[in-house]
Amino acid sequence: MHIVLGVLFLLVAILAVVSIIRQLKYKNIFAIGFSAITALAFGFFAVATIISELGG
Repeated sequence: MHIVLGVLFLLVAILAVVSIIRQLKYKNIFAIGFSAITALAFGFFAVATIISELGG
């Protein structure tokens, strides 16, 4: 069941990376910062959750 949580975290991290790319076009530094923090945090937890589930 935790693998679903890991996949959801991964989807949020991917959307945050898309947001970073879009905000680079508008040069919105504040939004880039929050999107980067979100991508790092959710990406870390997605990878950690998936590794934890696959590792046993």
